[in-house]
Amino acid sequence: MFVRAYLRASTKEQDANRARAELEAFAAERDLKIAATYVENESGASLARPELFRLLGDCAPGDVLLIEQVDRLSRLSAADWERLKEEIRKRHVKVVALDLPTSHMMMRGGDEDFTSRMFDALNSMLLDMLAAIARKDYEDRRRRQEQGIEKAKADGRYKGRPENTDRNAAIVKMLRSGQSWNSIVAATGASRSTLARLTKRDDTSSDKPTPKSKGQRSA
Repeated sequence: MFVRAYLRASTKEQDANRARAELEAFAAERDLKIAATYVENESGASLARPELFRLLGDCAPGDVLLIEQVDRLSRLSAADWERLKEEIRKRHVKVVALDLPTSHMMMRGGDEDFTSRMFDALNSMLLDMLAAIARKDYEDRRRRQEQGIEKAKADGRYKGRPENTDRNAAIVKMLRSGQSWNSIVAATGASRSTLARLTKRDDTSSDKPTPKSKGQRSA
């Protein structure tokens, strides 16, 4: 049995490694060592998580997928959660979460078959419940954010997301050098609508007269 730790944060501004020491201590208390750690900054509401699926691909039957909280694994919709669970089931991976005490016994070997099956069934039910709670929390936060934005717009206070000026300046240079939009999107992660907006803005600014240097006289 190998223990594989999974660490996730939603954005690149958040520290996905924050819980690494806590997971290592949890395994050490049970005389186990984490064989590999998989870290990524991706939304828990999406199945597009390369490191999670690399972890599952590396697993052998009986390996443990260790997480800090169930919401690190899933804030998925019910349909996507079922898809992920099926991947976990068919690989015979044991999910252990620090916030799910019934899962902790999964890290012990040699349990009597009936007892093991009973705990597995109970753990699966509680895992479903916590995944549903995590999804509801995600949807509630999104709804509150949208309500806040609508109110700010109505009050004239909404300014939108701050522009990533460094990234956009680099994109403009790439556009000017003749790179294809597909290659720019792949390199920067920017949307095609962002490229269209920057292209239009750059075209407009380039049509403006060049400011005269100090001391230059008109012709």
